[in-house]
Amino acid sequence: MNESNRQKKIAGILQNDLAILFQKILRDAGRANIMVSVTKVHVTTDLSVAKVYLSVFPPQHAVAMVQEIVAKRATIKYDMAQLVKNQLRKMPDLSFFNDDSLEYIETIDKAIKGTENPLKDPDLLDKRKKT
Repeated sequence: MNESNRQKKIAGILQNDLAILFQKILRDAGRANIMVSVTKVHVTTDLSVAKVYLSVFPPQHAVAMVQEIVAKRATIKYDMAQLVKNQLRKMPDLSFFNDDSLEYIETIDKAIKGTENPLKDPDLLDKRKKT
């Protein structure tokens, strides 16, 4: 489904301000060795929910960092509301998700170059889950 111009505009505002806010939070917490970037923001048509996709570097800290951000969601929403109060009437609820697309691309790249070929070493592939 196509996003309206309003949805795109709000998503852009949220993406920029969340990136600035996460930089400030990490700097204040003394975590200079972790980088969090906001890769994508999707806003629902009624502008009530924003799905925020985060990329964390180094990737081994990604799950823990996203869980920590989800735990502090109310504080982050309040800080964001203060930043965008002149641009938005109502601050959307924020849902945070880990964006692991960069690791997925790197895995594909390694498979293509032949360094980690899943055809030669089937243990590299994830086991299928039974539904």
